[in-house]
Amino acid sequence: MTTNNSAPVLPPDRWRTLFVIAIAQLMVVLDASIVNIAIPSAKADLGITDANQQWVVTAYTLAFGSLLLLGGRIADFVGRKKIFIIGLLGFAAASALGGIASTQELLFASRALQGVFGALLAPAALSIVSVTFTDPKERARAFGVYGAISGGGAAIGLILGGALTEYFSWRWCLGVNTPIALIAGLLAFKYVHESKAGGDHSYDLPGTLTACAGLFALVYGFNEAATKGWSANITIAFLVISAILLIAFFVIEKKVKNPLMPLRVLSERNRGGSYLGSLVVGAGLFSMFLFLGIYLQSVLGYTPLKAGFAFLPFTAGIIVFAGVASQLLPKVGPRPLMVPGLIAAAVGLLLLTQITPETSYVTHVLPALLIMSSGMALVFIPLSSTALHGVGNRDAGVASALINTSQQVGGSLGTALLNTVAATAATSYMTSNPGKLPTYGLTHGFTVAFTVSAALLVVGAIVLALFINIGKEAVVENEGGAVVH
Repeated sequence: MTTNNSAPVLPPDRWRTLFVIAIAQLMVVLDASIVNIAIPSAKADLGITDANQQWVVTAYTLAFGSLLLLGGRIADFVGRKKIFIIGLLGFAAASALGGIASTQELLFASRALQGVFGALLAPAALSIVSVTFTDPKERARAFGVYGAISGGGAAIGLILGGALTEYFSWRWCLGVNTPIALIAGLLAFKYVHESKAGGDHSYDLPGTLTACAGLFALVYGFNEAATKGWSANITIAFLVISAILLIAFFVIEKKVKNPLMPLRVLSERNRGGSYLGSLVVGAGLFSMFLFLGIYLQSVLGYTPLKAGFAFLPFTAGIIVFAGVASQLLPKVGPRPLMVPGLIAAAVGLLLLTQITPETSYVTHVLPALLIMSSGMALVFIPLSSTALHGVGNRDAGVASALINTSQQVGGSLGTALLNTVAATAATSYMTSNPGKLPTYGLTHGFTVAFTVSAALLVVGAIVLALFINIGKEAVVENEGGAVVH
């Protein structure tokens, strides 16, 4: 919505819009960590085999990761509010289906459906924030809320998942999404304003097919690498297929009239650097939760609920420093926040390399979590802003999808890579120290993986230092002519 002199008229209920987006984003973030807690109980209840248990997670990540770009483009063309609500209602239905699943096949199918509707929901949500908040200070604050939820919500999911599994049933770990999504959907009808891209709305079918299939093969290849190893034939086959399809995708995008992912979104150095940095950060950080969760439960003997509470300081640090970041971003710009933030997070990971089966949570884990969370909050908030800077109303959905896709692919890559690193290091340690208990080998594997994770975050800091060159204007949206409808 604009006036005649092009000054933006801010929607009066924009903070209510942000509240609705925050509920939806929290649900999506919670879902990922809640389900991890539910797997052992679901496995026992439904008779899921060891070989098949990975599909509780993989069914979701494959659908979500492969369809995000298409979901972002559909939101741009059909309408972001409409697709946001469809995503919420579909996610609610898929979650309810998972909660009542009587067989492993039905559970896997429900998780895939969650991924499909999540791929509609996530880019629509972020693009709504982008086109709704155009005032620099308010935009920074809005991205601060979004980033705090994205970065800190996982620990809340671990606590909620532990409580639901321990005191109720694993089924509620899925079913809890249904009322949340329905409430958010009802509020969205009233408080979220419709926006969509102008111009040609024809779809790039060759680009869609190669992108979806290529991303599917890439994520599946990384999943196979995590379980079967990098040298397994199926891993190599899917990674080669993904490379061929994704190269074909970029060739197609250069030639078609109305591309699924316009290369102009990637070619601007700040946005391109944000996506690359997001991929590297996802690779370095996301597996930390996995390894540290196993350490707390399998080595220190924590219950799932206690392990969830152990991550709570990470959430607290994210929330506190998200506020700091949203205040500083309009004053100093993104690079002075993101680069030191990643270095601080790398230092936190290096502190975790000192853990052993004898060390305590308070002395060795807690300080690392506080340092990592404060650093990552300084990254998450500016990164969301630079990834969408000047992108324009037409491409807001697909640009939002790219930040989600880069995180998803980075997380899958990091999990596969660091699983291999941890397993190799643990085996080597036990071979050299045959008299030690297995927990020593397991912990040693984690410490080596944390070292590699820290190195990846340093690489991310270098990428962002080299690519990001905008200052305070990172939260000023006038380049792309974003329009609020």
